[in-house]
Formats: sequence, C-alpha cells, structure tokens
Amino acid sequence: MDERTLLIRYRQTGNLQDLGELFTPYMSLLYGVCYKYLQDQYHSQDAVMQIFEELISKMRTHEVDNFKSWLYVYARNYCLMQLRKDKRQNSVPIDQHLTEAEAQLSVPDEVVWLEQDFEKLEVCLVGLIPEQEQCVRLFYLEKKCYKEIAAMTGFDLNKVKSYIQNGKRNLKLCMEKM
Repeated sequence: MDERTLLIRYRQTGNLQDLGELFTPYMSLLYGVCYKYLQDQYHSQDAVMQIFEELISKMRTHEVDNFKSWLYVYARNYCLMQLRKDKRQNSVPIDQHLTEAEAQLSVPDEVVWLEQDFEKLEVCLVGLIPEQEQCVRLFYLEKKCYKEIAAMTGFDLNKVKSYIQNGKRNLKLCMEKM
C-alpha cells in the first residue's frame, strides 16, 4: 500500500498499524538525522521513539503531501528544540550552542548528505547480504562494538569484522553506481 493511502487511512481510523507501516522504513534515516544533531546514541534513539509518539496525534490533524520530507523536517526541528531545551537547563546561551552545532555540521572536510543520499544508502543497505546488512546497521547506526554484535547475532568475532568490512565496501560500490 502506498504512503498516501496509509496517511489517509490513518487519519480516518487512527489505526497505529498504519502509522507504524509509514514510520518503520524511515527509522534508521531518522536515527541518522537525530544523531547528527544530538551527537548521542541514546538521546537519538529516544528522539526517534518520541517522534513516533508525537506522530500519533500530529498525523491525525496535519495534511501531509510528502511524508518522508515532512518527517525529515519534523525530526530536524525536534532535535533543534531538544538542543535548545538542554542548553537552557545548562545555562549556556542558545545562540552559542546553535552556532556550535551548525559549525560542526558544516565542517569543510565533512561530506554533506542530501535526502537522496539517505535514500540510496537505505536501498544499498537492503541490497547487502543479510549478515552484512545486520552487522553494518548494528556497527554504524546503533554504534555497537564488534563483541556486542557477535553476542547479539551469534556470529564469530572474525566473521563480524569481515561482514562489516565487506558490507562497507559493498555499500560504497553500490552508492557510487546509483
């Protein structure tokens, strides 16, 4: 079922399965956006879940044409509000923190990712063999170490390293082709 139909159906029925179906494909992308701003694994994971909880009411009242774009902007704004809130509690001027955050995001050596880059990444991740995809997601997106991944997946430690290394190489090749 397409996103438009799911949006309309959720707005009419309030069925959380429809909202979950809309939201699930974008969870890893949202985590990346949140991590870029919040610079903390746990705060980023919490932010993704909090955004979903807020969508429960927002999607019933907001008219959304392009869910993915709207969700990206909403996540970015959510993270900026979190940064402002945290800074107010720590008594550091908000403008100073936002300037620092923007400076970190615009480091000249850092590659700037556009929305289509995240789409390519997701397509290429899904194209990896399942073991590589699982290990790459755990290592890069969830910031797990080799030992944690080995324990979670049951793979041998050397296999985990191999899956990550080969998965990273295959991702790069796939994204260069697109």
